[in-house]
Amino acid sequence: MTGSTRRRPAAYFLAGITIAISGCAGLADEPVDVAVPPPAAAADAVIPPPPPEQSVAAALDGLATLEIKGRAPKTGYDRALFGQRWSDDVNVDGGRNGCDTRNDILQRDLDDITFRPGTRDCVVATGTLHDPYTGSRIDFVRGERTSEAVQIDHVVALSDAWQKGAQQLDAQTRADFANDPLNLRAVDGPTNQRKGDGDAATWLPPNRAFRCTYVADQVAVKARYRLWVTQAEHDAIAGILSGCTGAELPPAPEPLPDPAPAPAEPASEVYYPHCAAARAAGVAPIHRGSPGYRPGLDGDGDGIACE
Repeated sequence: MTGSTRRRPAAYFLAGITIAISGCAGLADEPVDVAVPPPAAAADAVIPPPPPEQSVAAALDGLATLEIKGRAPKTGYDRALFGQRWSDDVNVDGGRNGCDTRNDILQRDLDDITFRPGTRDCVVATGTLHDPYTGSRIDFVRGERTSEAVQIDHVVALSDAWQKGAQQLDAQTRADFANDPLNLRAVDGPTNQRKGDGDAATWLPPNRAFRCTYVADQVAVKARYRLWVTQAEHDAIAGILSGCTGAELPPAPEPLPDPAPAPAEPASEVYYPHCAAARAAGVAPIHRGSPGYRPGLDGDGDGIACE
């Protein structure tokens, strides 16, 4: 379809992951191939809210279910451990729909979309983004040299997830996490770069009116994939949600099946009968994959034995 145009209903904007906010003040993973002129003034932006469905109390209840633990080391993290970038073959979208995740999210989050000819209404060529992170309006055209102006953000960054439980997920579940629409949002590129892999304790959207939505989405994602939060992160989220008077949240996502157990550790030629022996040898703590590591020494299963 050459130059085809489609406008999404307002209720579909950020469907399933956003909050309709009333009286509430308040992704740096991979760029998408779109070209964007400078953002318009924030006053030009109109972010249509989805229908209210659930109270902010539900987000606080969800937060209460998340385990509070320290951040695990980033040792071993690699983007490739979360599968192919923008795969079309993931469990969370019901399998292949003929369009990669990146373009699926652009179609969901942008208005007045046109498509690249010959792509069967898949590859987004132009559109308008009402950026939730800055409150600005961004009109963009797909292009090679300016594509980073709009990016697809992982609401819970992959590196943050890796340090808070994703190391224990199987490869397919990690790929699902990286491509799950619940965890993805089209946003202003420079703002996404500034976020990096920060959690709610270290980074929040500059648009205060969107912060209730943002932290509630993080709670939903972490609950779905059984990830934990640090104490500082928990307190930051709780503080924001407690001030979201009148906010309405979407229903909690369906929980994923119990994750498959992590692959068995390969036999190690080094064996420590207990942590006292490992400490006496001067090797504690022992990280997963290191000589002497075995699950029997890793009481909390975080990949670090004899802490």
